[in-house]
Amino acid sequence: MVIVMNIDATVEEIAAVNRRLEEMDFKNQVIHGVKKIVIGAVGDALNNNALKELAQMPGVEKIVPIMKPFKLVSREAQAESSVVKVGDVRIGGQELVVVAGPCAVENREQIMAAALAAKNAGANMIRGGAFKPRTSPYSFQGLEKEGLQMLKEASRAVNLPTVTEVIDEHSLNLSLNYVDMLQIGARNMQNFRLLKAVGQTDKPVLLKRGMSATIEEWLMAAEYIMSEGNQQVILCERGIRTFETYTRNTLDLSAIPVVKRLSHLPVIVDPSHGTGDRQLVAPMSLAAIAAGADGLILEMHPQPSKAVSDGAQSLTPEGFNNLMRQLTILAPAVQRSIPKIQGGLEYV
Repeated sequence: MVIVMNIDATVEEIAAVNRRLEEMDFKNQVIHGVKKIVIGAVGDALNNNALKELAQMPGVEKIVPIMKPFKLVSREAQAESSVVKVGDVRIGGQELVVVAGPCAVENREQIMAAALAAKNAGANMIRGGAFKPRTSPYSFQGLEKEGLQMLKEASRAVNLPTVTEVIDEHSLNLSLNYVDMLQIGARNMQNFRLLKAVGQTDKPVLLKRGMSATIEEWLMAAEYIMSEGNQQVILCERGIRTFETYTRNTLDLSAIPVVKRLSHLPVIVDPSHGTGDRQLVAPMSLAAIAAGADGLILEMHPQPSKAVSDGAQSLTPEGFNNLMRQLTILAPAVQRSIPKIQGGLEYV
């Protein structure tokens, strides 16, 4: 349930309601919305007398039961859309956010070149994998700590925040010192131990949809993170597995408006993994923004033909620059804005 506090409720009144809920064995979170302060409370249903007691406490406006299995994630818990800050970047606001970079950090020269290309084209953030969960145990598994150090160096060089995937608690603990946002990949969407662990950090979390996950399962994974206290969750649609063979996955763009209706969390789209085909990335990026996505996460490599992973779906710097130009044309049509193309930085 959600306890909606009066707009002029004091800190003491909010704390008192929180304490009473804890005495009733509820797990609570105070959610500061734009117009309202609410307390999300998860636990067993209360009888009428207990509900009446809470409703009559000073500062309480009303109590709203939440029938959906996902509580804190739902629009019932927070009517207005959330905005998640990653450094100076705001995800979920009026400005579209574009994250770009290679699937994997391979060496210093490669990640620096990718970061500069991303910055010059107008990207807000850079991505780069240091821990790579691969289908084959013989495939490149990532540079781990060395890769994180290179990613941080690139971040400082171009002054853009970073995101990287964590695959277990060891990689999580290492990454906390190097990146600005943590990514939970499709294979780990229902790794509940890992979800709880990132939920106990103060880092924003990018949660990718599992390859065969329903929308409800995806939102319940976000609920795991938020129930541990971390409200900085961004959802990422990255395609689901179907019988189609002409694309790597089937990019479910219908999920964007559905999730926007069900949840207050920001939603971004990964058309690189969603299609697996460089030629499809730009049209699906434009379609995702038209469908209401708050941003994109794209694979871009200085030399895709030499990439150790996902080269076929990685944009070239030129291709990424062209896409950013297309987005500047589309954004105003959907009442959004896009960062200005930077240009001018060179690799040193």
